[in-house]
Amino acid sequence: MPKKIYSIGIGPGNEKFLTPQALQAIQEAEVIVGYSFYFEHIKQLSGGKELVDTGMKKERQRAEKAFEIAESGKTVAVISSGDSGVYGMAPLLWEMKAEKASDVDLEVVPGISAMFAAASKLGAPLGHDFCSISMSDLLTPWEKIEKRIVAAANADFVTAVYNPLSKGRFWQLMRLRELFLEVRSPETPVGIARNVGREDESIEVITLAELDVTKADMFTVIVIGNSQTFKAQGKMVTPRGYYANQNNSQDKLGRRIMNASFQTILDHIDITDKSLAHVWVALHCIHTTADFKLNESVELSNNVVEQLHEKFYSGKPPVIVTDVSMVTRGIRRATAAKLGLEIKCYLDDERVAEMASQKNITRTQAGIQLAVEEHPDAIFAFGNAPTALIELIKFIRNGKANPAGVIAAPVGFVNVKESKWQLKYGCPDVPAVFVNGRKGGSNVAATIINAILSWSEAEQMHPGEGL
Repeated sequence: MPKKIYSIGIGPGNEKFLTPQALQAIQEAEVIVGYSFYFEHIKQLSGGKELVDTGMKKERQRAEKAFEIAESGKTVAVISSGDSGVYGMAPLLWEMKAEKASDVDLEVVPGISAMFAAASKLGAPLGHDFCSISMSDLLTPWEKIEKRIVAAANADFVTAVYNPLSKGRFWQLMRLRELFLEVRSPETPVGIARNVGREDESIEVITLAELDVTKADMFTVIVIGNSQTFKAQGKMVTPRGYYANQNNSQDKLGRRIMNASFQTILDHIDITDKSLAHVWVALHCIHTTADFKLNESVELSNNVVEQLHEKFYSGKPPVIVTDVSMVTRGIRRATAAKLGLEIKCYLDDERVAEMASQKNITRTQAGIQLAVEEHPDAIFAFGNAPTALIELIKFIRNGKANPAGVIAAPVGFVNVKESKWQLKYGCPDVPAVFVNGRKGGSNVAATIINAILSWSEAEQMHPGEGL
């Protein structure tokens, strides 16, 4: 009468990683089937039992032998390292049982997978969503493996890499690194765990930029962190989010929503090689418009964010002059009031209409002329009128205006791109934020001011001060 097959995961190679269930199943077995290397890890349990070794890369023969012995009436233990269901024998045994329509009782006994044992030594790298990818192309075409690598990298999964290197497979690890570097920072922590639980165990935390073939072999598991993973005291940690929730718990609802929005935006834009100041301004612009292309449209010059933030908090901040009143309404009033900011739009000045009529110019041009007379060193924010920006450029080039900074975000179709080019190339020393092309708007100009006001929150990526 057919007996039973246990598909047993024996862990990464040390008896302390062997579960009580696995220990009991091995003790019940009369015959143990496996790769000879694995027998070394359970030799203290195999005395008096028949051992069947089918050699490396003989998994199918191993499974056939297990069914043959079980069908003769013996209890068989088929051993795999780690967990038998993770790149182990369990799937093959179940496939063969279905193929044979066998009456042999098959039970999978879970084990501690290599990636979990490695993670325990590396700190806490698997604290959020993760996946595993085997680099072995013996049973899976490389083209499919590469698609999985790209998907894991783009989805920001922490990724455990099995079978990273062999004598005949020497280049694939570097291709994986290349693909990850397209979307992950070179400083992303990477854990290298070799022979976990064995005498020659070695554990190391490096960066993605430092990963190369000298760091791995077939006994190595590599764990690549996600965008939130950080190094701490030689270990790597992937936050689950508890601290973020605790830190933000006192925030008002508007700020909590903005924080969640920023995290969503970060998942949809490429910030590779972008400065933190660029990212901070671009995130504010995208949050205001839902236009992800603004990540590429935004351009900063002359450390504008850092310089203007310092001036705002200097105790004697410059006046902010806007081309239209809509910009003034978008700047956060609580923060402006706290800093004593004076925000002016000269369109409301009774002198503007008369000046525009007399000089045959637009009201926004007249407003800039008055502004330059009274506040030549102001911060000028343009969200509507390219003619107003061009008017300011004339004064700068004539030496009659020396603005602390310019927000160049006029929107439209006539002279819009040209006005930004004139500022960029005609006044190269002026600290400026450009929204290149035809894009911009009053709401964009205001949100850029807000981004600069809250620059001190950028490193913690905690937007929404003053909401």
